[in-house]
Amino acid sequence: MPDDDKSYHQTDLNVIHDGERYHVPSHNVVNCTSDFWKWQTSGERQEWPKWTDNDVHPAPPQRVNGNDLSATWIGHATVLIQVGGVNILTDPFFSMRASPFQFAGPRRVRHPGVALKDLPPIDLILLSHNHYDHMDLPALRRLVKHHDAPILTPYGNARIVNRWIRQANVMERGWHEPFEHLPDVLVTPTPALHWSKRTFKDRNKALWSAFMIEAGKRKVYFGADTGFGTGEHFMQTRDRYGAPDLALLPIGAYEPSWFMKAQHIDPDEAARAHNLLGAKASLAIQHATIQLTDEAIDAPVRALQAAKLNHGIEDYAFRAISVGETWEVDGLAKA
Repeated sequence: MPDDDKSYHQTDLNVIHDGERYHVPSHNVVNCTSDFWKWQTSGERQEWPKWTDNDVHPAPPQRVNGNDLSATWIGHATVLIQVGGVNILTDPFFSMRASPFQFAGPRRVRHPGVALKDLPPIDLILLSHNHYDHMDLPALRRLVKHHDAPILTPYGNARIVNRWIRQANVMERGWHEPFEHLPDVLVTPTPALHWSKRTFKDRNKALWSAFMIEAGKRKVYFGADTGFGTGEHFMQTRDRYGAPDLALLPIGAYEPSWFMKAQHIDPDEAARAHNLLGAKASLAIQHATIQLTDEAIDAPVRALQAAKLNHGIEDYAFRAISVGETWEVDGLAKA
């Protein structure tokens, strides 16, 4: 870890529930109508392609056994994690739009890297929070129907899921409250600097989180959506759970910084998070799938390359793979 990262606070980051809503002291996300419209009318949004075709990749394996670890990026924050014979799917987003409506709202510019019908058996679904690009209820309904997979999510999200999918088996946990999926598979929600909102009236009534997955001798960190802050939540996660073998870190949805900084990390902050976590390897997620903010479709990957050089990260240790590509992670194997 670079010397300048030693200055970050190593104190616990806590979330408070005031009886109605969750909040993290000293962390505030911009929540002002005038600021939102200032952003929307700034004219800084870069144009994305209307549609782009994915590269063709081999299908992911049905299972990965032993201590082998693989990750298939399906798009946005959706990753198929395969380790120890267990298949875990993160924030499954397969719909055309991240919106309560399928005729309006942010629209994806490429197909999922693996179609829902082509997924291998799914054993567990991780659901980090209730925003539409992470909680895709039509996709969850199909996954529950065809895979009967349980869903692990922070407090307050089960009522939303079960309202639409009554048969869904939803388990809720708070930060640092573990869920034992199998005797050798432990998954724990961990701190994130974000927020939640599904309707006009429920802002922060449900909790949000990242996750640490411990399966056999391997550890995988799913960063979901988060701001950087002081970086203390990454340090706290490493202190409690150890350095992950693989970290799934978002690199997109960060411009303009003055509006997005509190809720999303940019590529430079993702590189810093990689170092703070002590990750052996990291996979870039949440980019090149759906335009939520101003940056160009390829800007996050280009910026990540510069950030890796700036923070002393070997090129193979933090990868931005293609949608649909499977990375067979073996420590720091130079793939």
